Amino acid sequence: MSKLAPSDRFIDLSDYGRPLASYAATKLQHSPVTPIHLTFLFGVSGLVAICFLLAGEFVLAGIFLLLKSVIDAADGELSRVKNTPSHSGRYLDSIFDMLLNLLILLAVQHYTSENMWLTLAAFFGVQLQGTLYNYYYVILRSKSKGADGTSKIFERKPPRALSGEKQRTVNVLFWIFFALYGAFDRIVYWMDAGALKGNTLPNWFMTFLSIYGLGFQLLLIAILLSANLIGYIIPFFIGYSLLFLVFVPLRRGHG
Repeated sequence: MSKLAPSDRFIDLSDYGRPLASYAATKLQHSPVTPIHLTFLFGVSGLVAICFLLAGEFVLAGIFLLLKSVIDAADGELSRVKNTPSHSGRYLDSIFDMLLNLLILLAVQHYTSENMWLTLAAFFGVQLQGTLYNYYYVILRSKSKGADGTSKIFERKPPRALSGEKQRTVNVLFWIFFALYGAFDRIVYWMDAGALKGNTLPNWFMTFLSIYGLGFQLLLIAILLSANLIGYIIPFFIGYSLLFLVFVPLRRGHG
């Protein structure tokens, strides 16, 4: 929550890995390890989780999904403590997140022989859930007193490369990011365009909404795997999307 003013900070249920991530970043601050290294490492952790899932080692799969969540937070923390912000790292992080989400659900589908269309529906739901959370969160950051000003609600063209990164790399990663996330951004905006001009979102609402954050989604998958309920993962995340009927009206009711 370091990018929010104290009055706007909330309990983020999807950010349980932050204490470990902050500790790791502090230990790595003066090392040659870069945030991009950690981004690739969380990608590897996600792939290891998928391998364990396909092998039927559900507890180990869940552990590596949670480890992926911690490392996912650590790359951003390391970027802050080293003072090396990077558009490339941010886009690469999001690209890896979506690809791993798809591969995780495809692995579940392969293991359970679930219908492929239901699997794709679950993937669509997972991505739309995360997009709603990010949409409201970035709006909150943009309105928060003391925010760092780097938050962007919508991105339609590549930003100028920062120190230490190449413009060509930023351009390529931006357009991949835009191709993957642009449609979800437009759908969520269509659902609640008024959020941009509405009141600052209350802390309790953001805490409730954080169950749609990626970290919490991975936690739920890890719990279902550990309980040997792999067959419920895909239908669960389809049904989980029904909370849109709660979150969006709640936000609108707040004004």
